Amino acid sequence: MAVETPLLDTVNYPAELRKLEKSQLRQLADELRAEMIDAVSVTGGHLGSGLGVVELTTAIHYVFNTPDDRLVWDVGHQCYPHKILTGRRDRIRTLRQGGGLSGFTKRSESEYDPFGAAHAATSISAATGFAEAARHLEKDATAIAVIGDGSMSGGMAYEGLNNAGHLGCKMVVILNDNDMSIAPPVGAMSAYLARASSSGVYQGFRKFSKQLSKRLPRAVYDRIAKAEEYGRGMVTGGTLFEELGFYYVGPIDGHNLDHLVPVLENVRDMDKGPVLVHVVTRKGAGYPPAEESYDKYHGVAKFDVVSGEQKKGTPNAPAYQKVFAKALIEEAKTDDKIVGITAAMPSGTSLDMFAEAYPERCYDVGIAEQHAVTFAAGLAADGMRPFAAIYSTFLQRAYDSVVHDVAIQNLPVRFPMDRAGLVGADGQTHAGAFDIAYLGCLPNLVLMAAGDEAELVHMTATAVAYDESPIAFRYPRGEGVGVDLPTKGKILDIGKGRIVREGSKVALLAYGGRLAEALKAADMLEAQGLSTTVADARFAKPLDHELIMQLVNHHEAVITVEEGSRGGFGAFVMHYLSDQGVFDGGLKFRSMTLPDIFQDQDSPAKMYDEARLNAAHIVERVRETLGISAEVVNLHG
Repeated sequence: MAVETPLLDTVNYPAELRKLEKSQLRQLADELRAEMIDAVSVTGGHLGSGLGVVELTTAIHYVFNTPDDRLVWDVGHQCYPHKILTGRRDRIRTLRQGGGLSGFTKRSESEYDPFGAAHAATSISAATGFAEAARHLEKDATAIAVIGDGSMSGGMAYEGLNNAGHLGCKMVVILNDNDMSIAPPVGAMSAYLARASSSGVYQGFRKFSKQLSKRLPRAVYDRIAKAEEYGRGMVTGGTLFEELGFYYVGPIDGHNLDHLVPVLENVRDMDKGPVLVHVVTRKGAGYPPAEESYDKYHGVAKFDVVSGEQKKGTPNAPAYQKVFAKALIEEAKTDDKIVGITAAMPSGTSLDMFAEAYPERCYDVGIAEQHAVTFAAGLAADGMRPFAAIYSTFLQRAYDSVVHDVAIQNLPVRFPMDRAGLVGADGQTHAGAFDIAYLGCLPNLVLMAAGDEAELVHMTATAVAYDESPIAFRYPRGEGVGVDLPTKGKILDIGKGRIVREGSKVALLAYGGRLAEALKAADMLEAQGLSTTVADARFAKPLDHELIMQLVNHHEAVITVEEGSRGGFGAFVMHYLSDQGVFDGGLKFRSMTLPDIFQDQDSPAKMYDEARLNAAHIVERVRETLGISAEVVNLHG
């Protein structure tokens, strides 16, 4: 008996998908879901969000003429099914690995990724741009944005909706509502209404009615138009979007292809401006472990498909984020002015732990970093001690609020910045590379970086006690280096670093998470006859001028080491030394930073190797700076 070829094996690109009968789409979607589960079990990555859009992905590529029609995924963490259907199935098990597929959409990866994204609320604005470009270039193409209800907490989404509605763009926004946060009941009746209101018959009747109504006095016409709009809004729940200039269709079951496909076909064929299709889905749909615990299966490690058990290793040291949260909880026991703020990342920042201890003093404001910062500024202006815990890469989105609402007013907002430095599998979009540079140029800001997890405890205590100005402190992703943790942090002297190891020939001045590598490098250099001092700068602003000059005056060479971009800590030190005229005396100074590129995903160790910021690279830089070859150094050893 011949084994039937799986449908998915016959579909490498959407053009082949569009040759299938509608009756075959259910089977294809089931095979697509199974393929995604198997792939992510091998690679790890975002699981629940992708499972929730399997049918939606299938329907979009079946109905629309991608890639000519521009499909923009918001955030992009739900795009694995999309990648499988767009010529990348043979590489899907390289997701988030070095040299493999990105975990998000990426323009350089495929023509089916017209716009790259890994941060939220960008899709509608980008799709508006595609729609207007098609109009100017006279292309018969539709722009489609798929945005989740979580991203709708970001203000940029509404800026995009407002502009697209005003322009009357030919575009489709698909609101993927997987939290039931704004969804009326979904079922046969709502599906019928969605099909009816998007159908050509209804559209024709609506157009005829409007033409007829226009012959009436203006005041009467306006009342009739509003009555029709609000009447549909009362039934379907789309009044807000209608007010923004969109024609609302929905809600419809996002897992029912018999409902999805005809509605999308009707929407595709509409002769009108922007349309919003409200689709209701379930995170983790079709895979019981993910459905039952969608929060734990949003992002997963490698896992066993049958049991759903994730294969996580045993940590050698506590994660930095948890160290911060525990330190903040300890401080909050004696200070009721402390509040925590997160922008939709409670578990990522570990502020969920703080919320459990102090639920009335923790705020999750949604994917709204700009609001989070200005909200914190308002709290600080009235005497509270807000900790706006935002990833380094996400704080970039709120930069104007940091400048305008915090720094200029010199308000003591505290900024714990997780994910400082390279982050591994999430790649270039999530790397915390730029905060030292973009915050260090601002007046009225104190900048700290934790060299280890004990230092993070001290910096949390220091931030609590410091009410003079805004203060920010950065720390890496993942587990610490394994030092003993104090029960309670000590308050550091602002702008004062520390000597960790004494030497006489070379000084390594580390800022932040490369301190452990600097200490390893010192061991290697000592073994080769080069006496090495290691200093932990602690502060990039204000700089510890006394410590810097001590290193300069007592060592032949000084090398700064940081896991940040050019223009950061090393540049600040160099600027200070230049002003002091020390380079006139022939000081040998070098600065080691992240390279001036956007690094692709890989394991953190390999990424730091590429960045040349591991111990061996520090040793190499010392040799180069001193003009000593490896052979000569070994003779001294």
